Amino acid sequence: MNAASLKRFIHTVALLALFTTGAFAQTITGVITNKTNNKPAAGDDVVLLKLAQGMQELARATTDSRGHYTLKIPADEATSMHLVRVTHDRATYFKPVPPDTKSIDMDVYTAAATVAGVTVGIDVMQIQTSPDGGQLSVVEHFVVKNASDPAMTLFSEHPFEVTVPAGATVDGSSAKAPGGMAVEQPMVPMADPNHYTILFPIRPGETEFDVFYHVPYKGSLKLQPHPYMVTSTLGIELPASMTFKPDLPTQYTSITEKVGRKMQAYLAENIKPSEPAAFTITGQGQLPRDNVAQGGGSEQAAAAGAAANTQGDPNTDTRPGGGLGTPLDKDADRDPWTKYRWWIIAGLGLALTAAAGWMFRTPTTPLPAAHPLAPHPTTPHPAAMPIASHHSNALQVLRDEMFALETDRLEGRLTEQQYTELKSAYDIVLRRALSRA
Repeated sequence: MNAASLKRFIHTVALLALFTTGAFAQTITGVITNKTNNKPAAGDDVVLLKLAQGMQELARATTDSRGHYTLKIPADEATSMHLVRVTHDRATYFKPVPPDTKSIDMDVYTAAATVAGVTVGIDVMQIQTSPDGGQLSVVEHFVVKNASDPAMTLFSEHPFEVTVPAGATVDGSSAKAPGGMAVEQPMVPMADPNHYTILFPIRPGETEFDVFYHVPYKGSLKLQPHPYMVTSTLGIELPASMTFKPDLPTQYTSITEKVGRKMQAYLAENIKPSEPAAFTITGQGQLPRDNVAQGGGSEQAAAAGAAANTQGDPNTDTRPGGGLGTPLDKDADRDPWTKYRWWIIAGLGLALTAAAGWMFRTPTTPLPAAHPLAPHPTTPHPAAMPIASHHSNALQVLRDEMFALETDRLEGRLTEQQYTELKSAYDIVLRRALSRA
């Protein structure tokens, strides 16, 4: 073969390789829209992430003046699940990409450090002692409602703030965007002692935060909730064997008769930032871990039956395992118990589900934090540790099944009713395993 023939041969092989790569590689296109002003979001960073190996970046693009973008999926990744991440005004937005997806459109919002219409819809504190009574454990669940008009994202150096009692040790925290899944999100210390921020954008809709901490306990302790936003309802849950004494007796309403004999619950409404809402607890005891898993009393059973008949309505589908739905009473015409009974009844279920989330953590990197500050390492919730060590094989199987369930839902292989039924069953099995451990 002479030099000219060799040159033509090399050129032909290169063209064939290029053609073959192009034939099998796929592209994803889409439009990013700023829903605050209903205009194309130009100049946004769009990244394709692989749902494995620490969220490996596979492709990157920038939206044009019309909000359009194009991402190329490598040929060997065509059948895998991916995630599209869009960064707009430093806040990040995610959307799953099932295999063979050709187009993904996403909505973003203008972000600001101060946004009117952002409140804490509910803050539930679940309190119990360790079996020996030497520690007080608290699981605190927040639902932050962003009802801004026009819709905007709240994001700053400290978008959501939490204060824990003096001497407390933070065991972990997580965040869940509207319509998303809970992800590990560390608490970043601020200048004041016991004061933290969670660097997670608060998008329009309802964002949920879970915080786990424990504090040394000697039989009595005064706790001072410290809301940084207006809180519509503050809920307190503790074992029936403990005593609850608020500083202002008229501030809290007891709903203990609604939740059964093994636990007690109290509600305070419309708590403003820095408004005193302190209370003192004495005694010791543990919350009934199997109360929710086994259905509880007639009130729980009646509510579960009502929820089962309204699976299609996100505002009424509030049974444990079915998605708690909208916790706020949009018409404001019901009493606190009617509005929030499932937050109280299912509060322990939330704690167990959150603990399971910590237990199922892998050493890979979680969803990237929407802030340049690096996350600091956190410790799994204490309830998760003995389970992970003694039942790791069974729980690994359950974890794989739950992941497969979410994947089947995203890819449209399950109807919403099938997904709800299977999710409820998995949640019950998980809670029973946790209660036995």
